[in-house]
Amino acid sequence: MIKHLLSAADLERAAAISILDTAEQLDRALAGREVKKLPPLRGRTVVNLFYEDSTRTRTSFELAAKRLSADVVNFSAKGSSVSKGESLKDTALTLEAMDADAVVVRHSYSGAAHRLSEWVRGSVINAGDGTHEHPTQALLDAFTMRRRLRDGVGDLAGLHVAIVGDVLHSRVARSNVLLLATLGASVVLVAPPTLLPVGVESWPVDVSYDPDAALPGCDVVMMLRVQRERMGASFFPSAREYSRRYGLDQTRMSRLPDHAIVMHPGPMNRGMEIAAEVADDPKRSTIVEQVTNGVSVRMAVLYLMLGGAAGVDSGESE
Repeated sequence: MIKHLLSAADLERAAAISILDTAEQLDRALAGREVKKLPPLRGRTVVNLFYEDSTRTRTSFELAAKRLSADVVNFSAKGSSVSKGESLKDTALTLEAMDADAVVVRHSYSGAAHRLSEWVRGSVINAGDGTHEHPTQALLDAFTMRRRLRDGVGDLAGLHVAIVGDVLHSRVARSNVLLLATLGASVVLVAPPTLLPVGVESWPVDVSYDPDAALPGCDVVMMLRVQRERMGASFFPSAREYSRRYGLDQTRMSRLPDHAIVMHPGPMNRGMEIAAEVADDPKRSTIVEQVTNGVSVRMAVLYLMLGGAAGVDSGESE
């Protein structure tokens, strides 16, 4: 297994499938247990180093590490020496002195996880760096697709996935494009021209500006949050116009194949990129499942990166 997980491109097909398979095994090992805890990482220390606010990702990593019996330290930029001007490197040296086995980092600057990996001996897992990448989100999305559409087995060859919305500012989109290509799925990006990144023509994707033309043949529709906090200018005329042209409402959803699923990495702008009734649709929406699956997938990443034994030990933890 790789030492660091900084990008979805770090994962070859076999490594990605190994993570998904291990997540399935860990999920089964915990199913029905009164105490949802396994012993493989007892004595290991995982630090959650979050320079940006997060609910789902930080909590998911914390729960994943604790379910594997690791010691967890949550480090937030607010209320720490970072708020007094401490640099990322000095924080890294502090963590190094604490002998952390793994550091899970979220940072507003693209490339921060890579720099951190140069300063610490433990494993570094990128939990989102600027508008660059978010590889474990891509893994949990792939896990969700595989469960829903492939019975939890193999890769995603033959699946058609549409990623719709603010691709320009989305680290989730970048990681998903890379991982889905590795796993054999075909991807179409659907967005207004102003919300597509420069150089997108070199990505392993098709591009469409028309969701009504692109979505009907897709097995998966992944809606992206419009990240207005990262926008320093106007990228579309109005929220109402964006919703009309690119939002997923019931009318657009009704044109999808019967088996197609709807995904969203969260948090959502309900009524803008996705209608409330679509987000809550009991048949198609996997949004809550994605959060649940995130714990299993992040358990698998920690388990494999920190030296979990071959095969999942379901024995009781002390």
